[in-house]
Amino acid sequence: MQFVQIIDFETERIEDVRKLLHDYDERARSEGRQTGPVSRLLLKDRANPNRHLAVVGFDSHETAMANSRAPETDAFASHMAQLLTRPPVYIDCDVEEQDGGRG
Repeated sequence: MQFVQIIDFETERIEDVRKLLHDYDERARSEGRQTGPVSRLLLKDRANPNRHLAVVGFDSHETAMANSRAPETDAFASHMAQLLTRPPVYIDCDVEEQDGGRG
């Protein structure tokens, strides 16, 4: 079953967070990591412009947990925490249904 982790965070340094996310994704692809995310969506809260949600998709809960245990992920989380104005909130979700588009 597909799995999604939602990371709810606040930052005044979103461009630095974007770069960190991009670099992490690029490194995972170049290393051929099989446990890395398969998708990522970054959302901005219209009511609070410093609040963002990263919706990170994985093939399964098991691959997400393997990714969480990777030293690269720990380093990423530590670096990201330095860019935030409050600790992130993690929400773990199983994907029950997905609509691929309009109509």
